[in-house]
Amino acid sequence: MKRTDDRLLPVLLICAQAVVWPGAALVRGAVPPASALLVAALVAGVVTAALALRRARPVTTLVVVAAACALGAGPLPTGATAVLGTAGVALALFTVATERDAFTAVLCVVALAAWQLLYNLSLHGLSDHDGLDLVLTSVLYAAACGAGLLVRRARRARKAAERLLRRAESERHRLPAVERRRMERELHDVSAHHLTAVVVTAGAALGLRDRRPELAAEALEFAAETGREVTRALGAVRAPAPSREDTPSPEERLLDLVAGFRRLDQRVDCEIDPLPDGTVADAAYGIVREALTNVARHAPGADTRVRVRYGDTRTDVRVTSAPPPPGAVAHGAGLGGGRGQAFLRSRAREAGGTLTSGPTAAGGWDVHAVLPGRTAALVERSVPRSYRLAQLTAAVGLVVQPLLPLLVIRAEEMPSGGRVSAGVLFALLVAAQAVALLWLRRAPRAALGILFGLALLWPVAMATGGYTGPVVLPPALSLLATCAALAADAAGTAAGPSRAGNRPRLPLRARTAAGPPAAGPSAAGPCAAGVRPRLPLPALLALLTLPAFPAFPLAAVAVAAHAAAATAAVLDRGTTVPVWAVVAGTTAAASLAVAAARRAGVLRGRRDRAARSTREERLAAWTEEAVRDAWAERRRIAAGLETTVLSRTGDMVAEAEAGRLDVTAERAREALAAMRALLDAVREGETGPDLRPQPTLQALDLLAHQLRATGRDVEIRLTGRIPERLPTAVDLAAYHAAETVLAAVGEEPAVLELDADDDRLTLTATGVPRAADPGVRERLTTRVTALGGTLTTGPRGTVRLRLPLAAAPGDEKRER
Repeated sequence: MKRTDDRLLPVLLICAQAVVWPGAALVRGAVPPASALLVAALVAGVVTAALALRRARPVTTLVVVAAACALGAGPLPTGATAVLGTAGVALALFTVATERDAFTAVLCVVALAAWQLLYNLSLHGLSDHDGLDLVLTSVLYAAACGAGLLVRRARRARKAAERLLRRAESERHRLPAVERRRMERELHDVSAHHLTAVVVTAGAALGLRDRRPELAAEALEFAAETGREVTRALGAVRAPAPSREDTPSPEERLLDLVAGFRRLDQRVDCEIDPLPDGTVADAAYGIVREALTNVARHAPGADTRVRVRYGDTRTDVRVTSAPPPPGAVAHGAGLGGGRGQAFLRSRAREAGGTLTSGPTAAGGWDVHAVLPGRTAALVERSVPRSYRLAQLTAAVGLVVQPLLPLLVIRAEEMPSGGRVSAGVLFALLVAAQAVALLWLRRAPRAALGILFGLALLWPVAMATGGYTGPVVLPPALSLLATCAALAADAAGTAAGPSRAGNRPRLPLRARTAAGPPAAGPSAAGPCAAGVRPRLPLPALLALLTLPAFPAFPLAAVAVAAHAAAATAAVLDRGTTVPVWAVVAGTTAAASLAVAAARRAGVLRGRRDRAARSTREERLAAWTEEAVRDAWAERRRIAAGLETTVLSRTGDMVAEAEAGRLDVTAERAREALAAMRALLDAVREGETGPDLRPQPTLQALDLLAHQLRATGRDVEIRLTGRIPERLPTAVDLAAYHAAETVLAAVGEEPAVLELDADDDRLTLTATGVPRAADPGVRERLTTRVTALGGTLTTGPRGTVRLRLPLAAAPGDEKRER
């Protein structure tokens, strides 16, 4: 499909060029010479072949297309390469912007515009005072580059969203297994360090009862204390605190890995940032382990540095080793299977990143992996400075190339005038508009104000430069930039919550309905009598302007500024059309353009919002499913603990307190056997009945684990004033409220704090800017009002929920 698309556009361009020339000339009866047709065919063939390969070599395609069209423009008549020279170059620029980085795209636009300016200067000098063709060409190039950058950004955002969904989906299947391994490990530790010690101690005391009777009392005391400790430990296994890390963090695992290699006499220096548990952390651990293993095999004793940097958009993992010290013997050089580098690249690729490795200048080895960061953004290869310098050198060389004929061949003086060219003024205005558009995202109102002010300067530039071309074209260029800014502003407003400082805008119907009704017969008078009224100019402007604006003030100012600029340009040139008709026509054209731009922006914003909503719903559903599965796994194992291990441990404590050592030893053996049977059931994956209980606040650690693994920075804090047992309805409602709030977390770090007083449970979330969205508020309100609670939202993404600790009547019954 891609090859078909790549070939289709060049063929269409050739057809369009053939219609313009020589098609138009043949229709008029003028047959071009055979030499011109041959040159045109050669140029068209080169351009077509280059454009067909534009995705693989976009920069080369741009250079070839521009050079071929420039060389063909000399011997060919005017218009013979017009389509290929404009649309072909614009298509190549668009491909450069979509396939390469922003620096390369902007450099190509600037170099191409400067090259064409100097090329025209070498041919025509400074005698052309209009210069609008050069400005139009520059605007076309900038528009093609801007469109390509927008497409590239949208493509990157879409791929990042898809990557985030894949990451969430993989973590959805991973969380239950992680929870099962955690409980299995802790159960094993309890059985190995506690119950086994009780069995051994009791057995020794029973064997030495006759010779050392004092050991029996010590064994009974030890069994009672150990039994109570087992009960506390198993309680923590069943319900760990959300703020407590039960398993080693990725940072601790990496530090332990480095410490293990240091014990092997490897000199390793490390700088490791905290990482969230998940795919990225597993990939970083595997890459560091494999890289250190390769160093130990091939360069034992070499100084090695490990760096793991976790950032917003990328995670850098670098392992750099120096040459081995003199006399070092690589005993493990032949132990590898030759698949180490492939393993490293596959680990990085599976995590959504890239990896490069190779020798260093000092003779060592360097492994550098770039993995996704917090936002799961796409990872790009870093471009070395030498490559950037080569790009700049090539661009400068191409730009100064048209000056060589001017300096060597042409010796006559260039004609110059005393008046500034209109083309120079237009270029300055276009550059100012481009700068304003670049600042649109940071300061939208200031950028729009600058664009409105620049619109009024176009008639002044036309009069100052003596412009004699189409009178409507320069104001249209200004209107184009304003429409692009208004479309972007409307898209941003429609895609998310209102910006700070913007007042809610009423639709046009609400504004007109709120106005006073027309009074008396004057509202219908002449119309009712069949007389056509002559509308005054302000009323005509109002009728032409108002229907175009869902957001009246901003769009009205835009229309007024551009209509005034176009009217001044037309009146300055001179016209026989009445003034009111000129004003009406320019106002209507500006109104239609502004309305179309805002409508396109609103549609795009709604589409982006719908896509974001769909993605967030899928993320929330997968998070909920992962937590439910992990919670079911925890409850299944906890049920086995309660019916077997805990009951026998309680019997062991009771027998120990009663002073029966032999029975205590027997109960300890039964508890240890039950623990081992439970571990065997966990390892074999016996799930038993399908338990799908509703998660409660005890599952907040699972929720936080899942959110962090998918790239969201969340922290859950619990105070010591929360009761151990909450009413079922309050427990369930509090968990689901926390789940709803944390599902709305964006790229900013978020903190959820739970506290309780005498009669209320309070959930306070900060760093959740979308907590004020209508959908989130509606779900939270439903959870809170059912129990008689309250919901308040504050500035900077703060939301607070209060739930009464006494459940509403009937809630317990409904939950059961």
